[in-house]
Amino acid sequence: MLIQNCVSDCPGIASTSNIEELALILSRMLERHRDGEIGMIPETFLLVCSIFVALLKFPSSQGASNLPALLQESLKHAVLACLTISEKDPGQLLHCLYLLKEAYSYSHEACSANTSTNLELRTCIVDICTSHILPWFSMAVNELDEETVMGVFETFHFILIQHPDIQATELAKVLLSSSWFCFSFGCLGLFPAEKMKWRVYLMLSSLVEVLLGNQAGQPIRDAVFSLPSDPIDLLFLLGQKNSHDLDLSSCQDAVLLLLHFSCLHDDWLADEISVLASLEQYILVNSGDFLSGSIDSLTMMQVLNLYGLCRGLAKASNQVSHSLEAERILFHMLCRSEWDLPSAVIHPVAVRWLFQQEKISKPLSCQLLKFCRRDCSDGNKILIHRDNSHTIDVRVIADLVARRDNHAAKLLMCLLVELAEEGAQNQDIIAVVNLILTVINIFPAASDQLCLHGIGNAILMVVYYNSSHSSSSELLLAILLLLFNILSTVHHETLSDGESWLALSTKLIDCLIPAVRKYGWNHEGLLLVGILSLILHHSSSHALIEASKSIIFNASLISTINSTVQVVSSKGPALIEHDEGTSSGENLIFLLLLYYFTLRCFHSVLPEVPEWETFLKSPDMAQPVSIINIHFHDLCRMIHFGSPMVKLVASSCLLEFLSGISYQKKGKHVESQCFMGYIMSIMTVLEGQVFNDDIRVAMNCCLCLSIILGWEKELEMQESRVVRSSWYRLIVEEMAMSLAVPCLASKSFINYHKPAVHLAVALLKLEKIPGWIRTVFDDVSISCIIENLKVMDVTPEMVLLFRALLNSGFLKAEHIASLNHVFQACRKRMYNNSKGHTTDKHDQKSVTWSDDVGEICEYLIHLMVSSSDTNSGNRRLFQEIELFFRSLTEGNIAQP
Repeated sequence: MLIQNCVSDCPGIASTSNIEELALILSRMLERHRDGEIGMIPETFLLVCSIFVALLKFPSSQGASNLPALLQESLKHAVLACLTISEKDPGQLLHCLYLLKEAYSYSHEACSANTSTNLELRTCIVDICTSHILPWFSMAVNELDEETVMGVFETFHFILIQHPDIQATELAKVLLSSSWFCFSFGCLGLFPAEKMKWRVYLMLSSLVEVLLGNQAGQPIRDAVFSLPSDPIDLLFLLGQKNSHDLDLSSCQDAVLLLLHFSCLHDDWLADEISVLASLEQYILVNSGDFLSGSIDSLTMMQVLNLYGLCRGLAKASNQVSHSLEAERILFHMLCRSEWDLPSAVIHPVAVRWLFQQEKISKPLSCQLLKFCRRDCSDGNKILIHRDNSHTIDVRVIADLVARRDNHAAKLLMCLLVELAEEGAQNQDIIAVVNLILTVINIFPAASDQLCLHGIGNAILMVVYYNSSHSSSSELLLAILLLLFNILSTVHHETLSDGESWLALSTKLIDCLIPAVRKYGWNHEGLLLVGILSLILHHSSSHALIEASKSIIFNASLISTINSTVQVVSSKGPALIEHDEGTSSGENLIFLLLLYYFTLRCFHSVLPEVPEWETFLKSPDMAQPVSIINIHFHDLCRMIHFGSPMVKLVASSCLLEFLSGISYQKKGKHVESQCFMGYIMSIMTVLEGQVFNDDIRVAMNCCLCLSIILGWEKELEMQESRVVRSSWYRLIVEEMAMSLAVPCLASKSFINYHKPAVHLAVALLKLEKIPGWIRTVFDDVSISCIIENLKVMDVTPEMVLLFRALLNSGFLKAEHIASLNHVFQACRKRMYNNSKGHTTDKHDQKSVTWSDDVGEICEYLIHLMVSSSDTNSGNRRLFQEIELFFRSLTEGNIAQP
């Protein structure tokens, strides 16, 4: 008591050090009280809290650097001690809450409010409220007296009405997540006194303001003395005709705000059926104001949110009963009035329901245009409110477009067509195009919905209907980026082979190729090549067939490609300097990729084209048809002299080209038109790349050689060229060594047994197997390879090799028995690993698209590599094992 009197009567007597010493003593007293070491009587606890409050009001307390930390500990000890004895002595909790409020006020003192210690103090106080007081309060409210309940409300309210900051916002969000609206009205049911109602409504108004700002809670404060305590009475008030009754009108504004804000956070004051019925009554009795457009925009958006939310929830639960007249009035208002959906705070369910209503397509299109026009600084947010969880941002629109249960995708396409036909400003069209592009980046599945609703036709309209637009480089770049994004994310089943894609691809080529001829391959030109490559890629799955034909036979495109390739390929050894880091190297890689996808789709698009061997003819020789073609001589130069990336794409082209010839021979039994000199020159180049540093290049070249070796009879290969080749023998010997005794194999060969296997298998399939093959794969060698074979190390190439050895009669019974055991165990492991693991056929390489052509090139190469090996991984291994066992059962095995 003496200390309290001194502190109270002589506020300047205590220095900063005195304050810290007293605070430390008080903190330890509270800690011991909480731990039960001392029994603190209520009067003592009151004195401790009072002294602490008095210390906080001293001017010198602002210089006490340790005081905030001591205060944090003291508050924790005091609150936890009070919550355990609140039923016995509720007065202690009230004193503790008073100290907590004063501590929060102290942390907001102007001279030190933003120091880290005071920020930590405010965070600690809010944490005490949310982690300790709120859970206890929710559980014990029925056993508490009115004064204690009022004290807790006042404490929370005090924090909310202080300077809006992160801590107040955090408290507001936690209260809302705890169904604070329903809880508050439950307290009004327990304690119906006027002062309790006043406190509850004022706190709810502050809660609204913390999250929405701009005096958003003022309607509640204006009507606080007239609002009833029962939510049912609130709904009744809303359904009354106000007849310009200012008090009733004020109450209805407050009720709308309460319902709007509580429903936003799924904290319903009544069930949605009752809310919808009351809202419909409000619309009907005030129909004159709604139809005349005299309803203010704030009220309009609150009604729209509540109505859309109730109708959306009713639809989800198959409750379809509603007033058709109220719906008609609301839709009339939306069609005739000026409103702003992008700036609204609205529930996602309400937004989805709105976009499901075809009757308001026109106003919704206008809202989408407003949305597109917003200056979006971070690319994702259209408008930032305090309550970001219920704003219309790009993710909300993207989610709508990706879904099939609304008209968002259709509306975007109609808006794009309408802007094009009306000759709208470039910026509006670009804004819509960029929005669609962002939507696809967020939800790639949206591409399917956009294509189903005719995005190809919409873009065609933009390009065709206004020549000034098509000549705008900014708009053209936006369109090209959008097309590339769509074609790289859409599934081919969704694409229709309509005239729009045919006309669009032709128009884009006609627009860009003249500029390429005049100025060279620029940014837009390479983007176009990427788009054409993706169209060809989809045509290999029997989509966009006609568009692909127009690309393959386009004379201006063919001429431009030929001239570019001839210039670069003629550089010979200097070609190595033209990699993806140079403009000429980048151009070459893009054109090679286009040629690859041309070859890839050939079977689907052009089954009627003459023999594949015509591609081997020189460009100077007469061709029956003019199609995109890079002569094999140029491909060989690129494989031999090119940079690593050029080698990869060129070798992939050559592999696809030779596979096409092989496929045609197998399907039509045609006679070879190849010249022996051509094939020998191809083989010479390929043999030099078997040990390329890039295993993908090595694999491509070995696969090419294996195809050519399969033409043994038609090419009448001389025995000295292949069968007696010491180079092939060295390759196969190194491969066998790496599998049998890995430690003795050349270091450069350890990782190259996979490509070499295909050469070995091709040699084993020759009509006359080279004699040295039996020396390489003798019993000892095969036994060593099998002994080193572990279940985890089995690859498709190894199974392929053993199947070829089996069919050629190289394996003995004990070899077969050992392999049978290993392959059975391998198949069992793959089966067990596949349980619980499902692959999504829609998974794809994730890329954030920009206008970086390097990134686009990287994606196309990824697509090329993945297209070349569709049966990779466990699936191919499983297939090879099945083929091995089938060879055993069929019995068509050569004898050793």
